[in-house]
Formats: sequence, C-alpha cells, structure tokens
Amino acid sequence: MLVRPCLAWSLHGSVRQIRHNSSYSLERFSELVRRPSSQHQVYQSLSTDPYVNLSIEHFLLENAPVDSSILFLYINRPCVVIGRNQNPWLETDLRVLYNDRQPNAGRSNGAVYVRRRSGGGAVFHDEGNLNYSVISPRTTFTRDKHAEMVVRALYRIGAVNTSVNERHDIVMKSPVTESASNEPNFRKVSGSAFKLTRHRALHHGTCLLDSPNINDLGRFLRSPARGYIQARGVDSVRSPVGNVSSALADSYFSMQAVMDNIVEEFASLYGVHTDVVRRARRALAGEPDLFAGDRWVMGTVSEAQGEQEPEIGKGIAELRSLEWKYTQTPQFTFSTHPTEDDTRERPPLPATLPPSTRVFLRLKHGAIIESNLSLSEDSAIASDQASRMQDILHGQKLHEITSERWTEMLRQGLSDSEGVEDAFLQELAEYLGDLLGGQ
Repeated sequence: MLVRPCLAWSLHGSVRQIRHNSSYSLERFSELVRRPSSQHQVYQSLSTDPYVNLSIEHFLLENAPVDSSILFLYINRPCVVIGRNQNPWLETDLRVLYNDRQPNAGRSNGAVYVRRRSGGGAVFHDEGNLNYSVISPRTTFTRDKHAEMVVRALYRIGAVNTSVNERHDIVMKSPVTESASNEPNFRKVSGSAFKLTRHRALHHGTCLLDSPNINDLGRFLRSPARGYIQARGVDSVRSPVGNVSSALADSYFSMQAVMDNIVEEFASLYGVHTDVVRRARRALAGEPDLFAGDRWVMGTVSEAQGEQEPEIGKGIAELRSLEWKYTQTPQFTFSTHPTEDDTRERPPLPATLPPSTRVFLRLKHGAIIESNLSLSEDSAIASDQASRMQDILHGQKLHEITSERWTEMLRQGLSDSEGVEDAFLQELAEYLGDLLGGQ
C-alpha cells in the first residue's frame, strides 16, 4: 500500500525531510520540482494539449535545480508547431488549421497552430508522434547527446536502422533503391530544437513512431504563400519523413515500450539507480500521481498543473494568445511580382484579375508598415491607387484581416478609381485571403 505522507516543515516553512520512495498528490508538483535535492526528475504528461505541455516544459527549465537532469515525455493532439523566430504565413497552411484568428469561422476539430519558445523549424505533431524533452546542466550539454540516447532506446525495440545525422536529427535508413547511385535513402523520424540559458540546456525533439498522418504532413506544412514571401528568421529544412513502426519486423508496436526504453536510457546516461527506473515504470503507467525519493521525482502531469501553478497558467495563456502566435513574427515582405530585393518569378495571377495588378506588403511584428497595391496599367493612376491603399493598410495586423475585410478595404480605396470593377476587387480580396489565411 502506498503511503501518502505529510512533509515535515521547519519553522521557516521549508521542506526538512521527505520520506524515501513515497507517493504524493499532484498538488506537490511545483514543490518537488524546486526541491534542491531533486537531482533526477522524470515526467510523462497525460495531457495532449500542446500549450499545456510546452508550458510545463518551460516551467521545468526555469524552476528545477540548476544541477538537475530532467526527462519529460508527452504526446500532443494534431498541431503544427513552429520555432520562435519563424513565420506562420511561410511555414504553415493556415487554411487547413483551426482558425484561431476568427474562432467562429474556424474548424473546431482542426489541427492547431503553436509557436514554441525554442528555435528550430516547423513540425507536425499527432497521437503517433512522441515528444521527448531533456533539461540538463549547460556545462554537460552537447547537441547529439540526447538524440543518441533516443536512438539507443529505438534499438531496444528493433529499430536498428536509425542514427543521428549531421543536423542532429534522427534518421531511418531505407532499403537500397533502384537509383543509378545505388545509395540508401534516409527518412527523418525525429527533429530537434534547443534552448540555452545561462546555466541550463533544453533539448526537445519529435519522434515519428506510428503517425496516421505520415503521408499527409505536407498538407499542413506547405504554405500557399511561400512563392510570394521573403522572410527573415529561420526557414525550415524540408526532408522526407517516415514512421519507425514501418521498419519493424514485428507488426505489434507499443508507444509505451518506447517511452519505457527512453526512461531506461536516460537513467543509464545520468546515473539514476535501477530501483528508481523500476518505480518509474509504475509512475509512468498512467497513474495520476507523483513519486519521490531522496534525490529523485517521477510521475505524471496534466492540465491540473496549469490550474494549480500560476507560472504554468501564465505560460499557457501566452502561448495561446494571438499576439504571441502572430506578432512575434520577424519582418517579411509579400509581393505578387519580382522586386529589386527578391527577383524570383512569381506564380501567375488569377486570369480574372487585370494583368497590371500589383500587391506589395512589408510587415513588421505581423503588421503592415509599407504597401504598394494597384490595379491600373496607367502609372499615374496606379500611383494614386497605391497612395490611397497605403493610408488604409498601414498598421493593419495581417492575422486580423479576413477576406471580407480585404474586400472592404479594397472598395474603400479603389472603388471610385477609373476602370476598376467590383468583380476585380472581390476576386483580389479572395485571392489575398486564400494566400494569407484570411478565411
């Protein structure tokens, strides 16, 4: 029978003693995380909310002892997660994601869009993808250390064709192809991102184990506006991907077995006693409880931590806010035609628009700071149109502009211009709304 003890408190309110190998209610999570002796911590999330999981992860980074080592495992519901310095209009197809910009118009069951606090590229999460996060002292951190830890865990389940490449990703070697080079193909099964503070290092990564969306990831990560945008910030590197389960001879696949093996490899890497690993198997089997010994804490976490710990709740609110998601975007330009700074050829305009149509937008923090939008082939008229539209568009936040709002602004600036038909304005509004997610 598990003992749920009370902590012995000193007169100053600090923890004096914790009984060895005992269970604790989830309300003690923050206390145990911060405990100076909690040198080894392992948690599995029962939540599939990416905002909750990323905020718990950030809390662990900010609050655990600086010399501690932490493993956090979680699975998110379908979502697209981009790096802190990325551009959602460039990295995602906002049309197929839940429309958080106008919730009443959104798809309630759509994948959600998330901007994380670490760098790196855009990734897709679902119930077949395992996220692992390791937080450790910065002095002992290397960028391949924990990816190699995960590879050793994958070897344990028979995925012996996995390895870490030069980009710190985990890749899976496919059989030799019929190509002339006769070289094996590699498919990416895990990407990584990092966040370094003065004393701590965070490495979190994905692991495509058995994703049901493996053949459809491009639908979420292929932006219709990519050919029109020049952006600062980090651009994602596109790679062919695969499921680890597809390379296993045994048709039976267990997500929990992978998690158990990662825990064991983490314990081996950081010198956690085998007795603790055995307790971890019980603690991570879905029981809503925490277990602690003199120098370790293990157990499950969930939405309750966001409700009970103000710092986690604040983090969840920030990640969900439209300001964080969209106005954190580095400066970028959108142009339907080649410019001096971006000479690429553009996709053709819809045939229903005048060939003279020009749209140029420069944005900072997700708001329009400069524009040049016109329809006329006459340079004098086009200049006047652009001037009027600049007055209307300046300061508009792109994530707030729906197709209907585009129509309204175009009519306000161009409807009385010579030769401009309302059908043109409606077509241009739908075109821009489709490219820029203004559903």
